[in-house]
Amino acid sequence: MNPIRSALARALLSPKPRPPRARHYATSSTGGATQPESVAAEMVRYALGGARPGSSPDEAMRILEQGASNLQGGGEGCGEAVGMLMLAMSTLLYRSGRRQEAMEKLKATNQVAPAAFRVAAWEATMGLCMEAGQVINTSVSPDDLVDLSIKDDNIKWSDQGHLKCRVNAIKGLIALLNGETESAQLFFDGCKDLCAGVGNKQTENAVLSYCEYLHCVGDFPLATQMYERVLEALTMEDMSGNFLATCNMVPEEVSLGATCSYGQLLSHSGKFSEAEDYLTRALKKAEDQFGANHPKVGIVLTCVARMYKLKAKAEGSSSIMVQEGLYRKALEVLRAPAINSEGVSKQMDWRDIISLARGEYAELLLIQSNRRAEGERMKEWAEHAWRNSRLTLAQALEFSGPSKPTVVDTRIGRVM
Repeated sequence: MNPIRSALARALLSPKPRPPRARHYATSSTGGATQPESVAAEMVRYALGGARPGSSPDEAMRILEQGASNLQGGGEGCGEAVGMLMLAMSTLLYRSGRRQEAMEKLKATNQVAPAAFRVAAWEATMGLCMEAGQVINTSVSPDDLVDLSIKDDNIKWSDQGHLKCRVNAIKGLIALLNGETESAQLFFDGCKDLCAGVGNKQTENAVLSYCEYLHCVGDFPLATQMYERVLEALTMEDMSGNFLATCNMVPEEVSLGATCSYGQLLSHSGKFSEAEDYLTRALKKAEDQFGANHPKVGIVLTCVARMYKLKAKAEGSSSIMVQEGLYRKALEVLRAPAINSEGVSKQMDWRDIISLARGEYAELLLIQSNRRAEGERMKEWAEHAWRNSRLTLAQALEFSGPSKPTVVDTRIGRVM
């Protein structure tokens, strides 16, 4: 059967279609999913996770595009359905490594979808800009990209607390990357109450950013509490029924990010056995979601290696061979340019992580007399490539206490 018709048939013939969770956004006045939304939900599940083995991303994209075309300009629920499909298209493009095309699709979403979906598109647009290493001003707003008059929404995004929390959390994350800790605090202060109710209205992503802020400023007790809440909420979350997120901000990415960041916090707290457990889980999540040779696997491997470094320092032991193997594999997976190449002066994906991994690797070489020259070259390369606004490379490499720890966010592949 034609895959598009197959997806439609499953939605239309099912007596009780599994709807998108009503808590994520308003659907029909009765509180349930409309038929267009149920149809779109089935198509998204099929395209992003339920397609038959061997089906191609191009086939999945055709399914989503056909669904959006059929539902465009329809009646009740069609705006939400189209929004779902367009966010899913962006995710599919992102997963295929087509970041710029994903951003173009997000921009198109702002022209047709209801406000909640436009906020999700803005959130992902900022996430992709951060991943690309772009410098973003915290004054950027959904109003810059979102025409709030579209679809005659009864209320603006700013009138909905959970949506405003998501916007503030992204601005707080941007502020952290820019080294503006006080500004970040102001943004996160605006969503503290909603963070306390993590698990409602898809705020897990926003709360993870708040966790990382607490982690960065050294509030380890509260960061621990909030990380654990996020992980608990994500364990109970039906990720296949979550349609109000896209690209590197989808629940699977949040789950990976929370697991890896919590593992880093445990490592910073000297709880190395627990840290190893969570970072191992994060590594398995990354490999299962993206494949063993995806850059996100390299990001987690870097965090694992850093954990072993802290553990060896705390215990007065040595794990040079283990660390070196992990850094070498991480740099290979991240496709780091050769030290003698000109790649560092050009646009380089995952610059933060590659620079950090190379800096850590250099430190291992510098303590070995027969490899000191190699270590000096690697250190010089890392220092030249480093672009972080909050930390110098020396600060990132040296953890002396909770006042200014290095936190790696796997969602955006950046160091904070």
